Amino acid sequence: MTVSWGRRLVSSALAALSVGVVTHAASVFIFFIAQEYQAAVIGQVSDFYFLATVFSVVLLFVFGIVGGMTRWYTALAAGLFTGIVACLIGTGITTVAGGFALDAETISYLWSTFVSINGVYVVVITVLAATIGRAVYNRIAGGRSAVPVAERRIALVRMPAANLADGQLTHLERSDVDTELADKQWDGYVSALEENGWTTREVGFADSLPDSVFVEDTLVLLGGTAVVTRAGTDSRRGETEAAEETATDLGLTIERIMSPGTLEGGDVLKVGSTLYVGRSSRSNADGIRQLRAIAAPLGYSVVAVPVTRALHLKSTMTALPDGTIIGHPDLVDDPAFFPHFLAVPEREGVAVVALSDDTVLLSSSAPATAALLEDRGYTVVSVDVSEFEKLEGCVTCLSVRVR
Repeated sequence: MTVSWGRRLVSSALAALSVGVVTHAASVFIFFIAQEYQAAVIGQVSDFYFLATVFSVVLLFVFGIVGGMTRWYTALAAGLFTGIVACLIGTGITTVAGGFALDAETISYLWSTFVSINGVYVVVITVLAATIGRAVYNRIAGGRSAVPVAERRIALVRMPAANLADGQLTHLERSDVDTELADKQWDGYVSALEENGWTTREVGFADSLPDSVFVEDTLVLLGGTAVVTRAGTDSRRGETEAAEETATDLGLTIERIMSPGTLEGGDVLKVGSTLYVGRSSRSNADGIRQLRAIAAPLGYSVVAVPVTRALHLKSTMTALPDGTIIGHPDLVDDPAFFPHFLAVPEREGVAVVALSDDTVLLSSSAPATAALLEDRGYTVVSVDVSEFEKLEGCVTCLSVRVR
């Protein structure tokens, strides 16, 4: 996927350069201080570290490309490995170029430098890779600046993976997915959020997880609390880690659904202080019990709803800003279950995202539903999400709104 790999290349390069330059400068400065501020030390130590820094940038760039800079522990390991290998190569080249043979004595000398001058470099680059390097990588890969969580108009989104077309299907037959078109549609979706007053924050890119673009399934937001879900299929359980990191960065309190419970965010419809939770193929009874235990002290009640005709509850119904629940009769098991239910004419029209009290986001595949909602006084923002609909996705699946 062109956009994804482009961002990955840029973020990897800038993260590697940032870590390499700062490591070089910090290591030189440490020896400058240690040698009682002797100016001559700056040039000598800088020359000594030059080749190690060049190789460090190259190695960290490679680690970034393969995803080694996305998490603190992989970045820490990448920094440690990079520091050791780059120092061995850099110091080795300098030593051999100085007329020394690459024999056992020289190799012993190279390793001995790790208890002195090269040891400092390794420690510094290990720490900076896990901090500065990871921060630069994730910020640029995400592509948008964070906004203080106090503003509460943040939408978490996640770029489509290159293998998006391999996403799981439960109720639909598989059809061809145009990933390039999906990228453009995702950009249009994000732009629609931003143009209507939402600041987007991208969850770390997951190129090997085809369903990761459906970020709604990873978190359930209850005010200042983020419930980290547990997917109903093993292949999707790797999606929550980066989402939890983003929620933590926003200062949200973290709760978790634990095994044997399963719960996916697409099964949770919040209407005021009521949480309608789909008992679907993806969310089980234990997951609903755990959510009830988490939600009750926060002032929410949980109502379990059977879901047998679609993947998630919000694939069958959502709520307008006034609390009216909309859905398609063919998808909803029992419309009479809800106090205020409005049938919509198109299956693609069951999912809306409330952008404000009088504006909703809707798939462009549902023009008749758009007309119905406009007749009820709502401003409708239509976006094309056809490629995601082929994968049982909808407009709600593509974001988690923090508000």
